[in-house]
Amino acid sequence: MSPEATVTGPGRQRVAATAGDATQPAGEQGSAWAEYLAAARQLDGVRRSAAAAAGEQARSAETAREELMVVRTGLASQQERLRELGVPAISLVPSPPELTEASRSMAGGPAAVLAALRVARGRAEAADAALAARRRFRPASWPARVRNLLVYGPLALVVPLIQVAVWAATGVGAASVAALICGLPMPAVALVAGWVGIGRLFRVSPTERLDRTVRFGALVCLVPAVLVTAGLLLVLLAG
Repeated sequence: MSPEATVTGPGRQRVAATAGDATQPAGEQGSAWAEYLAAARQLDGVRRSAAAAAGEQARSAETAREELMVVRTGLASQQERLRELGVPAISLVPSPPELTEASRSMAGGPAAVLAALRVARGRAEAADAALAARRRFRPASWPARVRNLLVYGPLALVVPLIQVAVWAATGVGAASVAALICGLPMPAVALVAGWVGIGRLFRVSPTERLDRTVRFGALVCLVPAVLVTAGLLLVLLAG
């Protein structure tokens, strides 16, 4: 047989079958490798998602802790001011239904806790604004001199007005002289009465000191008395 002869028949069929058997495992290996790569990519996506979720929870937890400190500080200050206004202590403690509702709202993890704390902070700030608006109409929250003037001022005008009324009713005479003499020590009396009245009318917390502005009060009590006394003295001397 010549070397160039082509082999036909059963031998050629066996060669083709052998080549097919070699090709089929290679295809199966490529398919398995593709499935492995897809699974690896899916696993990496899950890992990245889990890491991102964990990082987000950690950031939410840290922000929630900071928010909690702010809310606690604001609530402590509000409780102190409300106690000064006479609000009962039991009214400043959350009731069991409120605690249950708060626990339910924070059951969703750090993000839900952060959202609840932000809502609480907004309510606390709204309450602060309401208290500030109320304090504007309360003399106890005014500056010390303006507040104390409400007490020193009327007391300082009582005796001078009485002196002027006596002079207007009796004219120049003994009664006017008596009123003038009696009015000389009255600024000191008005100052003492104002000092006591400020302590009774305006309350402060035990840790604060009530500013009675004694020098300012002495000036307020003295000026009207000096002016009226000098005017009446001139009238008496002229008469």
